[in-house]
Amino acid sequence: MRKLQGLIAAPHTPFDNNNHVNLSAIDDIAALLIEQGVTGAYVCGTTGEGIHCSVEERKAIAERWVKAADGKLDLIVHTGALSIVDTLSLTEHAETLDILATSAIGPCFFKPGSVDDLVDYCAQIAAAAPSKGFYYYHSGMSGVNLDLEQFLIKGDERIPNLFGAKFNNMDLYEYQRCLRVAQGKFDIPFGVDEFLPAGLAVGAVGAVGSTYNYAAPLYLKIIEAFNRGDQAQVTALMDKVIGIIRILVQYGGVAAGKAAMELHGIDAGDPRTPIRPLTREQKADVVARMRDIDFL
Repeated sequence: MRKLQGLIAAPHTPFDNNNHVNLSAIDDIAALLIEQGVTGAYVCGTTGEGIHCSVEERKAIAERWVKAADGKLDLIVHTGALSIVDTLSLTEHAETLDILATSAIGPCFFKPGSVDDLVDYCAQIAAAAPSKGFYYYHSGMSGVNLDLEQFLIKGDERIPNLFGAKFNNMDLYEYQRCLRVAQGKFDIPFGVDEFLPAGLAVGAVGAVGSTYNYAAPLYLKIIEAFNRGDQAQVTALMDKVIGIIRILVQYGGVAAGKAAMELHGIDAGDPRTPIRPLTREQKADVVARMRDIDFL
């Protein structure tokens, strides 16, 4: 099984002034990622507000990403939704696209009560796109707090196209256990941007994150410094990451992240309700302070 390497961006879904999906802006985002050395894109996940888009919108977004990436990015399309019917429809559509894999977060209203229930749920989804890999999206935001190591052990027997899991969790012990399931068979891309050096230290080879949309070169320098054993440089570069994350925490990751795309001349629009959009002054503050961090 080929494992994801380097940085995989979790791109924003751009909206226009009427809050409709701005498909043409996806072309600009994809071009930026390719230019900055990102190796893949995780489409319609948390950062991409996939749960806030309709099934029709999500299919159009996925199609546009395939066209925009032009074979230069590994694409993982998140198809998770509140309804298994919608999830299966999205996954069946993804099966027709030139992508690497599908992915789904755990259902976040009625939640699976056990690892076996979660495996059953994901097996249905993965089977709807049998020619693609499947990544379970392990995120604390879903409220599904089941043991990922046990999911991978049981999923190995039930889900033939299980590639691994997108790991959005701060439990590095759990992460290390998952890397060791089935003699290291599974791909567990690391998903906490501000913990990247910690992820690298315990075995991560690929990382999925939202700040890689606009700050990928900074993180690629961190990976290079880590690989050559230059801890002082890792620490110095992480000063900049901490500065970026402070702004995201202050204003909200999705809203501030969309504003940050203005650093590259890309208008990603406002997030969808109930996420509060930033005012013009707040957006200007995000952009000015990001520039001051001097990571471009």
